[in-house]
Amino acid sequence: MFDSYARNIDYLRVSVTNRCNLRCKYCMPEAGVDDLGHDNILSLEEIVRLVKVAAKIGIQKVRLTGGEPLVRKNITKLIADIACIPKINDIAITTNGMLFADMAEELKAAGLTRVNFSVDSLKEEKFQYITSRGNLHEVARSISKALELGMAPVKINTVVMKGINDNEILDFVELTKKMPLHVRFIEFMPVGDLPFYKTDRVVTVSEIREIIEQKYELYKEANVQGNGPAKSYRVRGGLGTVGFISAMSDHFCNECNRIRMTADGKLRGCLFGKEEFNLRLALQNHASDEILSDIFSKAIREKPQRHHMDEGWGEDNKRKMYQIGG
Repeated sequence: MFDSYARNIDYLRVSVTNRCNLRCKYCMPEAGVDDLGHDNILSLEEIVRLVKVAAKIGIQKVRLTGGEPLVRKNITKLIADIACIPKINDIAITTNGMLFADMAEELKAAGLTRVNFSVDSLKEEKFQYITSRGNLHEVARSISKALELGMAPVKINTVVMKGINDNEILDFVELTKKMPLHVRFIEFMPVGDLPFYKTDRVVTVSEIREIIEQKYELYKEANVQGNGPAKSYRVRGGLGTVGFISAMSDHFCNECNRIRMTADGKLRGCLFGKEEFNLRLALQNHASDEILSDIFSKAIREKPQRHHMDEGWGEDNKRKMYQIGG
């Protein structure tokens, strides 16, 4: 399914909850958010039905997000049901890693193929500061378990913030030398708990690269599976890769292949857009698969050419990242 700018849209990101067991300072308020409640979010059966419809018009890859997706009850069954859908050949998850280790084997058995861990510090005290309640040892255990189970590629998503964790950039690069991990440095974006966002905390990809190249030479790396917008490199002797996601300084919208479905059943062509298409309302009105397919097709056709986040998130954009799906 091609959008109006000839981009092949084959990737659906599905938020299964707006709840999270952490309170990362740039993402979610310390007090948390109002639970949407069971009656206001898509049921697992509805999610599966919608993925089936999406698969028929060209979606091949699905990533489950949140909030924290592993706090959603029966998430393993959801993965198993999605894995049975013809044409879906890749099921991934983005997680903070707090719950993953104890669920990893059943998640893989259900059909999970890849996992991204969000980790913004390798120092326990700083990790607790950023997440408010995280346990770095537990996250490390989850990453080790994913590697042990062969869930390649295992990726680490790191949001770089000046004066907070920018002095750990080389420590993350060292991880890619020692282990087959794929670290992606992400520019700080104003998409979460906005009072914490400050423009002087943004570290651009070019600045991150400059820090790395003072110590390492970066070699262009072949595409990493599911690499999406990241441009990946390898350091000499490294088992993994170093990637850069320049959402702010050099947007990659011309290569975007994804649409997003929120936990409450809204379809968005762009994370940073404001237009939503109401799938849940259609389900409540007993819409046929043909009608649901038309909604997906419309969202894809009207997917914006690029985001305008660099012009400000805007007060009229009521949703934050954790409400859309990271």
